Amino acid sequence: MIKTAIYPGSFDPLTNGHLDIICRASKLFDKLIVAVGNNETKKPAFTVQERICLIEKAVNHTIKSYNVEVKHFDGLLADFAYKMGADCVIKGLRAMSDFEYEFQMALLNKSLNPDVETLFMMTNVSYSYVSSSAVKEIAKNGGNIDGLVPDSIKNDILKKLYSV
Repeated sequence: MIKTAIYPGSFDPLTNGHLDIICRASKLFDKLIVAVGNNETKKPAFTVQERICLIEKAVNHTIKSYNVEVKHFDGLLADFAYKMGADCVIKGLRAMSDFEYEFQMALLNKSLNPDVETLFMMTNVSYSYVSSSAVKEIAKNGGNIDGLVPDSIKNDILKKLYSV
């Protein structure tokens, strides 16, 4: 039986914290689907397709993992998990402040799809302060994003966000 996990998020843009979770989760499951959601309330800087391309580029360059797929999803995560035949949802946590919201979402997802478990993974402490919002703000203002995002996509992010 193939064990499939979904790692959902907006990934606007992908950070080294996200990539850390992808690398580690891909070792735990036969198949990991990085599910790019389109949350318009977050006012994304990158289109869904741009985010998918950035993730694929970073994953292929960093871990060359053949069990990682990147897909777009709309609607409820519980429905997407059912459609993909997923056994587990991976949620990355940076700090305790992330836990309350993610715990509530896990309980809601469990009520909608009882067959799917949620696994919380703490990011590497080196990335506990990194967020996509912070990366966007730094990049928009011409700051240094070295170490915050994968090297393979750093220039793509700067090209999109920093206008001289």
